[in-house]
Amino acid sequence: MKKLAIAAAVAAGVVFDVAHAAPLPEAKPDEVGFSQAGLSRMDDFFAREIAAKRVPGAVVAIARDGKLVHYKAYGELDPAKGTAMPIDAVFALASMTKPMAAVAGLTLMEQGRLPLQAKLADYYPGFADMKVGVPQADGSLKMDPQASPIFIHDLYRHTSGLMYGGRPDSSSPLARLYPDGTAPALEGDTQAFVDRMTKLPLAHQPSTEFEYGFSIDVLGAVVEKVSGQRLGDYLAATVWQPLGMRDATFHPAEGQRERLARPFPNDPLTGKPQAIKLLDAQTKFDCGGACAFATVGDYVRFGQMLLDGGELDGKRILSPKTVHHMTSNHLGPEIKNNVANLEPHRGGFGFGLGVAVRTTEGLSSVPGNPGEFTWNGAYGTQFFCDPKERLVVVVGTAAPGELRKYYREQVQDIVYGAMVK
Repeated sequence: MKKLAIAAAVAAGVVFDVAHAAPLPEAKPDEVGFSQAGLSRMDDFFAREIAAKRVPGAVVAIARDGKLVHYKAYGELDPAKGTAMPIDAVFALASMTKPMAAVAGLTLMEQGRLPLQAKLADYYPGFADMKVGVPQADGSLKMDPQASPIFIHDLYRHTSGLMYGGRPDSSSPLARLYPDGTAPALEGDTQAFVDRMTKLPLAHQPSTEFEYGFSIDVLGAVVEKVSGQRLGDYLAATVWQPLGMRDATFHPAEGQRERLARPFPNDPLTGKPQAIKLLDAQTKFDCGGACAFATVGDYVRFGQMLLDGGELDGKRILSPKTVHHMTSNHLGPEIKNNVANLEPHRGGFGFGLGVAVRTTEGLSSVPGNPGEFTWNGAYGTQFFCDPKERLVVVVGTAAPGELRKYYREQVQDIVYGAMVK
């Protein structure tokens, strides 16, 4: 009977709580300007989506003024087993790894060990010899020398000229040469990754165009070179442990693997097989662009630290000035801004040091304010912080298909729709 009751609750999108301390202090919605009725729409939304078998489950955390007003788990952790989603489910973060790797780099910048205008080739000389691939009418590539070197600054803001591949539908001859985001980490160590990258052509001249790709993975390799530690070890010592991010890791232990959120075996939109490779394969190096794991509770503490100017619960990770610099737009008028090409609701956004930054009112399809900083992961995770509203939101799902973009937009609409002050 107990199993039947749990199954019925899961299908209805009912919340499951476990005996874990909340990651932040809690408050009633009306105490911090939210409507309880408005927030209940989040419950209704995921109940509908779970009942329609469009997403297995989710964990959602919403905090304002440093206090949680919504922290709930919905649906199933593993649809194959029918396991209820626990509040401490561990999610493959994909590109939500990037802001954490960026913070690691910025801690070294604050120590005077990794300036933004340092040349990447000072750390890995092979990058100096990379050529820029210019597609020709006949489908070939003309190889031009770099007009200026790749700087560390370019890695943070994705203006290095490095890109992602693994796009079977891409007509770009350059994209066909690049691997997908996690392939290098599954195949070799950090040096093997660097060697592979430096043998490829750049998609653009450095510092000229936003091109989403392996830039933050390379930044992670630089952090390893400067710190003398694996990226995960350095992050654990400087960010994860001080912030109490208990499950943040590049290599889940056996107990954590039992809490890994898993997707449906087939994409609900296309019916085609889908998978999250990292759930069942160990990476060989700590790729700063796509390979970390954490709980939603872990990440809401990370987001709150940034929103609070680099400090949480008396543990300072970065200075307020550094966080302000990180969360400012770094794509000047001389740089082609392609951020809005990544997702429909990124209109009006630029890019800072590892995070997208909203620069204008309007344009985006989701509510928010200039100064909002955000990023998300290809497996179905998202986070955004709105300094004007003193708001942090983190969502975990295992939804690696195109539906993940739908959830990002709907969640943000629901959150702002529930704010009444």
